[in-house]
Amino acid sequence: MNQASTDPITITHNEQAKRFETTVEGQIGYISYQQRDDTLIYDHTIVPQSLGGKGVGSALVKHALNYARDNDKKVLPQCSFVASYIDKHPDYKDLIS
Repeated sequence: MNQASTDPITITHNEQAKRFETTVEGQIGYISYQQRDDTLIYDHTIVPQSLGGKGVGSALVKHALNYARDNDKKVLPQCSFVASYIDKHPDYKDLIS
């Protein structure tokens, strides 16, 4: 079993800040949202430059999309990173409002 990253990325839902966040190598990455009725508007995916290319952003987006699905929410991807993730993973297209 050979894995590229040593630790799995742990993501928490910070409901007060309206974001899903993770800490990797002491740095915080997150995806923030706004909620309008049954739609989650994913507006920013922020990953520190030093964590780029480690799958942090993709893990955050995947977690956020699964959260929307599990909670019967629709998604409005205002963030280009979220929009391109959905383009690459068409099984999430049904979530777009």
